[in-house]
Amino acid sequence: MYAVFRSIGAYIPEKILTNSDLEQMVDTTDEWIFKRTGIKERHIAADNETTSDLGVRAAELAIERAGINSSDIDMLICATISPDYFCMPSTATIIATKLGLDKVTSFDLSAACTGFVYALSVARAFIESGMKKNVLIVGAEKLSAITDYTDRGTCILFGDGAGAAVISASDDKTHAIIDIHTGSDGAYADLLMSPNGGSGSLHDDPLKESACFMKMKGNETFKVAVRTLTSDVVAILKENNISSSTIDHFIPHQANYRIIKAVGDALNMEERQVVLTVEKYGNTSGASIPMAINDIYESGRLQHGDLMLLDAFGGGLTWGSALVPFGGKGK
Repeated sequence: MYAVFRSIGAYIPEKILTNSDLEQMVDTTDEWIFKRTGIKERHIAADNETTSDLGVRAAELAIERAGINSSDIDMLICATISPDYFCMPSTATIIATKLGLDKVTSFDLSAACTGFVYALSVARAFIESGMKKNVLIVGAEKLSAITDYTDRGTCILFGDGAGAAVISASDDKTHAIIDIHTGSDGAYADLLMSPNGGSGSLHDDPLKESACFMKMKGNETFKVAVRTLTSDVVAILKENNISSSTIDHFIPHQANYRIIKAVGDALNMEERQVVLTVEKYGNTSGASIPMAINDIYESGRLQHGDLMLLDAFGGGLTWGSALVPFGGKGK
C-alpha cells in the first residue's frame, strides 16, 4: 500500500497587518522589515477565531477537493504550536468534532515550523502499514496569540492561517510519496522557543498572560537554518537519485526571503521552481507549507503528477524535507 498526497486546502483570515501598521506599534519601518525578511504583510485571525476554527476551514476544503466524504477520514493530525488549549484537549480533537468526525483517531503534533512535514511522515507511516486509509493532516496557527507585539524582533515575522491535506492509500505507486526526511537537535532549543508556561518555565510567574510568547535569537537561527535546510535537501535528492532540475515546485517553509534565496541558490533552483508566499503571509509556522501549496494550486500552477520538494526548519530545533508528487487533480 502506498501513500498519495490527494488534495490541498487553506484558510487565510481576513484581517491584514501591514508593515506600516507595525510602524505604529514598535520601532521599525516598512523598508527595514522588507529588506531583512521579504515580508510586506501578514494575516491576523479575529479575536473570536481559534486555531481550530482556522483548521476546520482549511480541512473542509481539502476534503471537498479530495472527492471523498468526511466520514472516509479515519485519522486527523494537527501540527500547531498555538493550540486552542494548553496541554489538553488537543486542537485535533476539537477540529474533528467541528467537522463531525465521530470517534476518529486525532492528536496534535508539535514540531514548530516543521510540523506539517512531520505530520506528513506520520500519515505516510500509518497508511503504508495498512492501519489507516485516509489521513487528514492540518497545519494551523494563530501565532498572533503567542506573539509579543512590543518585541520588534519577532512581531514583524509571524501571521495566522491554516492549511490541510488529505493523504490517501493507493495500490498504485505512480504518484506515491517518494521519501521524507525528519530530524531534530535540542541542543539549539534556546534559539527559538516559548520559554515560559510549562514545567520548565524560566518566568517567575508562568501564569502571566505573556508567559507563552515566542523568543528568538535571529542571527544565530538564520545561520543554522540555511546550513541545515541546504544539507537536508541535498541529502534527500542524492539518496533518491533526483536532480534539482526535475523538481517542479520547491516549497520551503516561508520564514524569511533571505533564507529561501540562500537555500535556493545553493541548490541551483531556478526562479520558476521556487514557491514564495512570505511577502503576503509572513511566517505561519506549521501552516506555512500547506498554505504555499494551496497558493500554487489555486493559481493553476500545481497539476496532477507535479513533483514537489518540501523543506522546513523550526524551533526544537526540528527540520524536514519531502519528495511528494501531487496525486490530486489540478484546478
